[in-house]
Amino acid sequence: MPTDLVSVTEIATMLNISHQRVSQLIQAYDDFPAPEAELAIGRVWLKSAVEAWVATHPRRPGRPPLKR
Repeated sequence: MPTDLVSVTEIATMLNISHQRVSQLIQAYDDFPAPEAELAIGRVWLKSAVEAWVATHPRRPGRPPLKR
């Protein structure tokens, strides 16, 4: 089975985040890699492209503080 393509489910697992958060990242960052294809089951990305994007966007743990 090829492992060079990933869906939202695999991206969520890679990043240890929810599917919803993956969707938010895709919409929030203009430089998130474009999907390689849109299939009946959804979009798929090159795993290497997602890994490269993650390497340039360090995670900040936790939620941002509330502004009062």
